[in-house]
Amino acid sequence: MMNEYSWTCTTGSSRWRWDSPGPYDAPDHSAAGSSGGDPALGEWRIDAFPPGFFDRSDPSPDDRFYSWSRLVTHIDDSAIAAVGALYEELDIIGEVLDVMASWVSHFRTAPDRLTVLGMNADELAANPQASESVVRDLNADPTLPFADESFDGAVCCVSVDYLIRPVEVFAEVRRVVRPGGVFACTFSNRCFPTKAIRGWLATDDAQHGAIVSEYFRLAGGWAPATIERRTPDGHRGDPLWAVWSHRT
Repeated sequence: MMNEYSWTCTTGSSRWRWDSPGPYDAPDHSAAGSSGGDPALGEWRIDAFPPGFFDRSDPSPDDRFYSWSRLVTHIDDSAIAAVGALYEELDIIGEVLDVMASWVSHFRTAPDRLTVLGMNADELAANPQASESVVRDLNADPTLPFADESFDGAVCCVSVDYLIRPVEVFAEVRRVVRPGGVFACTFSNRCFPTKAIRGWLATDDAQHGAIVSEYFRLAGGWAPATIERRTPDGHRGDPLWAVWSHRT
């Protein structure tokens, strides 16, 4: 389902390539009764990002782009349901941080205390599950204004593709999450293409999972990441992928 504010991300540019034995085919765990498991991440291990990987076609300050509220959902209902199912499966409860958040956080049941951090104050204020909101541009300042080990877990929904300093952000999330806490990132093929990094637009869904898992590895202090497609193969709606790791 297309909406007024997001577009399908185009992929396949030859500008960025990584040597690998072949594409990573992540397992589908959307079917009832699936037990999940860790994929073999080595097939798409990215050891370094090429020059220009984090460039964007619109490098203007993000606070301008996000200055007006977009009270819409950026993925369809089936993908939203897959996000909620993942959060429930990973038992993301207690004190939780939603980074790059908006007016919806997609939990089936709201955590005990949900802190939402994002770019637009009106959107954050409209989030019915939020206990606290913080306006923060993580591309301008990737630090998080919280004490060490403040949260039981963290989430980032359909926004990781906009980070230009992701390793610093992932390191900060690790700092504020308690040992054993999970950080779950979900994404689809919808984005604001002028604000997504060029490396994301030039790669496919499987490579996107490898990119996010590399953010975890480079940030340090995270267990090997899990990559899964959370909507079935052949699904006619928006696909939903997830990458998550637990703080060591």
